[in-house]
Amino acid sequence: MKRLAQAPNVTIATLWADWLARAGVEASVQRYFAGGIAGEIPPDQSLPEVWIEHPEQWAHARELLDALQHPHELHWTCPACGERIDGPFEQCWQCGANMPRP
Repeated sequence: MKRLAQAPNVTIATLWADWLARAGVEASVQRYFAGGIAGEIPPDQSLPEVWIEHPEQWAHARELLDALQHPHELHWTCPACGERIDGPFEQCWQCGANMPRP
């Protein structure tokens, strides 16, 4: 096993581990319950961590996690009404048409 990243909380760590698992990288959350002793140990030692099972997948896992942490901003024009759509929206907020697929 190899540590991939430290997460700010258990929810985000679990989201990252699930994202990696769906992409074929076996991942687990460590220090799941360490937040309960945060005042007894240094703060950085109580944060949850995401570990991957197979160290040879580390570079691929790092790329996947980076893509999740820094999503690509979408900019598209609605083919139905011409409205300019910015952000992670896949549906036009003016007419409800779906974003065209490449």
